Amino acid sequence: MTASAEARDTALLAAQAAADKLATDVSIVDVSDRLAITDAFVLASAPNERQVQAIVDEVEARLRKHGVKPVRREGVNEARWVLLDFVDVVVHVQHAEERAYYALERLWKDCPTIPFEDSAAPPSPASGDGETAGR
Repeated sequence: MTASAEARDTALLAAQAAADKLATDVSIVDVSDRLAITDAFVLASAPNERQVQAIVDEVEARLRKHGVKPVRREGVNEARWVLLDFVDVVVHVQHAEERAYYALERLWKDCPTIPFEDSAAPPSPASGDGETAGR
């Protein structure tokens, strides 16, 4: 079983919202085969607590615009590892130190990922149209 289309869409919205607030190492893990309580984890990092909070605020605001509200929020006061539970999707925004220490990607390495590309990022040279730089 893979994540539902609705969960994938919600996860991609959350990931883009995090990226728009300059989150680093944004990834989506499809945990639907391993967990019965959710379909996907969105993982994002930030270098400091203020940035963690800004990312959390943007994710919540963006998803609310699409009618999706968190049922639970944890870690907001400390802003080192904030968990936003949207039922089908759980967003983890971690301070970079916590991200490295807890290494959730390693814990869930057997799960597939859902491809995410930041729509605001410049295209990578490998995906270019063959034009050379400077033209």
